[in-house]
Amino acid sequence: MSELSNGLLLAYIGVMALVTYLIRLLPLVLFTQKINNVFVRSFLYYVPYAVLGAMTVPAIFTSTSSVISAVLGGLTAVFFAYREKSLLFVAVAASLVAFLVERVLEVLV
Repeated sequence: MSELSNGLLLAYIGVMALVTYLIRLLPLVLFTQKINNVFVRSFLYYVPYAVLGAMTVPAIFTSTSSVISAVLGGLTAVFFAYREKSLLFVAVAASLVAFLVERVLEVLV
């Protein structure tokens, strides 16, 4: 990091900020009317869920030192989410199960 000058670092941050801002601004500027196409509306409705799933599922399997604890924590999250528990409850329950399974596996191995 010491090789990176402050000016270059600020330029990188500026470009990232500009790109992030443009991604949020362009839809507001380009689409001034309501989107009536059913396919496009349904596609845009499900994009956040698909992106969240694509980011979350791989992270579940690499978040612990054992695939077993990751799978059991993930299954716990799916179970409680399906039963319509709160997001906080689902996150705490899944984390607790993964933590406890990790501790049990440490004792057994």
